[in-house]
Amino acid sequence: MRLLAIDFGTSNTVAVARGADGRARPLLFDGTPLLPSAVCLDPAGTPLTGRDAFRAARLDPARFEPAPKRRIDDGAVLLGDREMPVTELVGVVLRRVAVEAYRQLGGVDEVRLTHPARWGERRRGVLADAARAAGLPPPRLVAEPVAAAAYYPAVLGAAVPPGRALAVYDLGGGTFDAAVVRRGTAGFDVLAESGLTDLGGLDFDQALVEHLGRGYAGGRTELWQGLLGPTDPGRRRARELLYDDVRAAKELLSRAASADLHLPALDLRAHLTRDELESLIRRQLQQTVGCLAGTIAAARLDPADLAGIFLVGGSSRIPLAARLIHAELGVAPTTLEQPETVVAEGALRLDDPPALPGTPAPPRIRAVPVPAAPLPAPAAAPVGAGAAARVVPARSDNPAPLRSGPAAPVRLGLPGAEPAEPAGRFWTGTSGLVWTWALALLVVVALVVLVAVVATGPG
Repeated sequence: MRLLAIDFGTSNTVAVARGADGRARPLLFDGTPLLPSAVCLDPAGTPLTGRDAFRAARLDPARFEPAPKRRIDDGAVLLGDREMPVTELVGVVLRRVAVEAYRQLGGVDEVRLTHPARWGERRRGVLADAARAAGLPPPRLVAEPVAAAAYYPAVLGAAVPPGRALAVYDLGGGTFDAAVVRRGTAGFDVLAESGLTDLGGLDFDQALVEHLGRGYAGGRTELWQGLLGPTDPGRRRARELLYDDVRAAKELLSRAASADLHLPALDLRAHLTRDELESLIRRQLQQTVGCLAGTIAAARLDPADLAGIFLVGGSSRIPLAARLIHAELGVAPTTLEQPETVVAEGALRLDDPPALPGTPAPPRIRAVPVPAAPLPAPAAAPVGAGAAARVVPARSDNPAPLRSGPAAPVRLGLPGAEPAEPAGRFWTGTSGLVWTWALALLVVVALVVLVAVVATGPG
């Protein structure tokens, strides 16, 4: 069974495939599992997706749609002088996924396509029609929080017994969604859902750009504004570079205390700190936590009643999000190294049994290999050169204790033969002591014989 699961997102689309070998692997687009959901028509009218769409948009932004998912209710979208039905617009993105899936798997037998829990029948119908227009089999539609919840026991091995509920905090690039799902006998059911359709990682990027303008533009406001509102391909390229660098700096600040980036229009280097980022986005993150708390209350549950709170979506890796949830709700949420792929992989594993305790972590979670035996400490570590060396005691099953000097030579021969004495230490060893007593006894015997001879001599 060749299975393909697709999370069609506002900013990025993620797909995970499982072939005949049973292994789940994310599809890669330009070397990354994140395919920008953007679409742009080239001068010949051919639709382009992903990074190709962004590059084409530098030349003609009127033919560019950055977020087709936001246009799901519009019926058709005008790109340049061409009106494109939304079904076709979404289908272009899904077609790119289909091509990559067929290249890797040789075909697809089943497709699972995720959607926001609040989407009604009409929106879900547009999504299903887009999948068919992309040449995919009729998809099985899965609510995003249900897919995320399925990942929790199937991959992480976390226990969610029947009747227990799980909260899903989904902070992506363009939107925020909160949901509470309960595990039943046939899977997960959505008890309550809510969201903020105009809040996501792109808003955090914009807040950082405005902060940089206030701090560094100075007397060059007109130059800075020309960068933010470009009118020619060169400035559009500079603007895209700026936002790419700001996004990269934001992601770095999730792992480090500071980040530096270059401001192309001002030709200078800017410095950002995690404290600055958190001060800029704290109010918005508190909105998401408030929305999550309201969703839990709408499910008629207290945070303490939950089996857990699961953070998914790329922007959920911002450390402040987890800290605010813990502080406001009293529950430490579960976070992952790559939360962008959780929904797609959860949809793929929807019918999988829960992972057993002790199951190895999925490949995306890095594990540090532990050697079978402790490595010996350096002979002499310089004082102050980092952490103190750990002293590892000798194991009781070692054949001989460790020595600080050269290893003692071993007498070859019968099994269990005793080690030979080191050269130059014969008279202080065990064998030397035996020979000393033997020599003394020989001297005593000789003296006794001599005395007896003298006593029995002539006269």
